[in-house]
Amino acid sequence: MKKFLQSNFVHRELFVRLFGHDIYAVGGFVRDLLLNRPPHEVDLLIQGHPLEEIIDRLRPYGRVDLVGRSFGVIKLTIDGRTYDLALPRKDQPLGGTQEAGRKHKDFLIEADPFLPLEKDLERRDFRCNSLALRLVDGKIIDPFNGQADIEQKIIRLTNPRSFPDDPLRVLRAARFASVLEFRIDHEIYLAAKEIDLGGLSVERVNEELFKILLQSSRPSRGLQEMLKLTVIKQLFPELYRCSLSIQDSYFHPEKDEAGHHTVWAHLLLSVDQARVISRLAGLETTRELALLLAALYHDVGKPATADWEYKKDRLVITNNGHDILSEKIAKKFFSRQKLFSWNGFNLQAVVPMIIRHHHRVSELWLNRANVTKKAFNRLAAAVKGEIDLLIYLDAADRAGRKKKLVTGLDRQAIWLFKKFTELKINKESIKPLIMGRDLIKLGVAPGPAMGQLLKKLYHYQLDNRFETRAEGLKLAKKLIEEKKP
Repeated sequence: MKKFLQSNFVHRELFVRLFGHDIYAVGGFVRDLLLNRPPHEVDLLIQGHPLEEIIDRLRPYGRVDLVGRSFGVIKLTIDGRTYDLALPRKDQPLGGTQEAGRKHKDFLIEADPFLPLEKDLERRDFRCNSLALRLVDGKIIDPFNGQADIEQKIIRLTNPRSFPDDPLRVLRAARFASVLEFRIDHEIYLAAKEIDLGGLSVERVNEELFKILLQSSRPSRGLQEMLKLTVIKQLFPELYRCSLSIQDSYFHPEKDEAGHHTVWAHLLLSVDQARVISRLAGLETTRELALLLAALYHDVGKPATADWEYKKDRLVITNNGHDILSEKIAKKFFSRQKLFSWNGFNLQAVVPMIIRHHHRVSELWLNRANVTKKAFNRLAAAVKGEIDLLIYLDAADRAGRKKKLVTGLDRQAIWLFKKFTELKINKESIKPLIMGRDLIKLGVAPGPAMGQLLKKLYHYQLDNRFETRAEGLKLAKKLIEEKKP
């Protein structure tokens, strides 16, 4: 095992100059260094210095914010970077033992600058995170053999007695297993069975889910761990039903770990494929998350619409109307999780919308010999111009029948993009050419009649009855004249 480890990050020398042997990098920063992964952020711990003294030393170098005196956490913002600096702490769950509906923050946190470092590391969730690195010389402090777990790629509990005290740790286990590609110790599965997750805030649940989707090479790994750890059953009942619903094995050869052709197995593979497609397409993070959530929820209406139908000389499982029901269930999910917009992108509006229409792009392909611009226009309008996300979801859905990850778009998706480009159909092209103010100039008073006329004109525009504003105004005049007595 390593006893020393070099660490370099911006402002490291400043912190060493200010606190010498008493400042440590802790947790995930040390773990990621040992894994040769670029750390995203560094959490620092300062031992042996009272809170006020630390604040006084830091203040000349940047903006200092005290998160909470009892927490012993300070935020220092310097040169546009923010560091979390904490005193050694110990956590005491309120009520003493794990109770139904315990929340993530139901703790009495006591900061003590003279608390032994090992006691602070003991309060952390997993051994691979219970590490410290002394900045002055790179010495590793590893009282719980976290390095051994990192080498073995396993997630083990630091303190089994305290694991049930914070239910968020169950979700974190799934996330670390997925992002780090570690296996989970059997003891954690047994402990998770007894932990009530009902008290967790939806914001923290969303955060863990998003990290699994966006930071994992194969998000299915974390999602499957969430199923094993009862997270799906307790917090995502619509997805849990998918794990119990079978699909027709002829059309869906993909299987779960036990060999069952479940909707859940298809959703997991679809998410993995969507992850690859989003990276190949270079989607920005907000749109990538929208695609991944759509892939996860695009078939959640199947359990309630499953039916046997005898055709083609055999019984077939059908799911008529599942796309419409999936849209409704997705909307309920967004409402329950208080998910509206994320970093400025309207997830709540876009994701259910592309779920509802994700089969329509395949219909264009199947009828490609005779399909007209009208059909392309109407589909683009139905998804408010989110054509790329719709095609990517359709491609991920198709690829969700295979375990092998795609290396590019298939010919169906390529053809669809080509046709939309050839026909010059995009977000701008589907905007209404005739507006209410145009009809007012033509003598139409605001009201229901105007609304009906605008709707009719927009349908005519999508049907290619006119392609310019001038042509639209000419048609509007004609329709107005025909309405006159």
